[in-house]
Amino acid sequence: MAEATTALVERLFAAHGNALLKFFHRRLRVRSDAVDLAQEVYARMLRLRDAGGLRNPEAYLFTVAGNLLKEYGALNRRFGRTSGLEEPATLEELAVAPDFAADMDADRRIERLREVLKQVPARGHAALVLQYVHGLSHEEIGSRLGISRRMVKKHLSQALALCRRRMSRLKVTK
Repeated sequence: MAEATTALVERLFAAHGNALLKFFHRRLRVRSDAVDLAQEVYARMLRLRDAGGLRNPEAYLFTVAGNLLKEYGALNRRFGRTSGLEEPATLEELAVAPDFAADMDADRRIERLREVLKQVPARGHAALVLQYVHGLSHEEIGSRLGISRRMVKKHLSQALALCRRRMSRLKVTK
């Protein structure tokens, strides 16, 4: 049974680990605590006797995370540390269940975009990276790639069109 629990928890964290960190980051003033709290959620989930009996493991994961945030806030109040958890806006946010489905969808789209970018021809890929990651102008990209400004525009437009077509398939397959 412990192996089944471990396997379930590992699957949950592989699928929802980023969403869990985002959940904590949005609610904490001290960002470094988010990683610690996520690890504590992991440890608590591993202590479950029968994780296979959970109807909705994802919801349970975020319930544990929400309860852990409340404990964290109570400890901070008890020891005089301020965390922002006692603020009305934060308490309202904790009362609402997290929208981890949206986070999962965003993670899925990002992964799909990575796959699509691997399919973009080399010059187009380089132009996209230079423009959107490094913020270079068409002239700067052209000088780096040894091509004209017009060719930079052509490579960018073809690469973006390919990305749009391939990404639109993601919407259709939902």
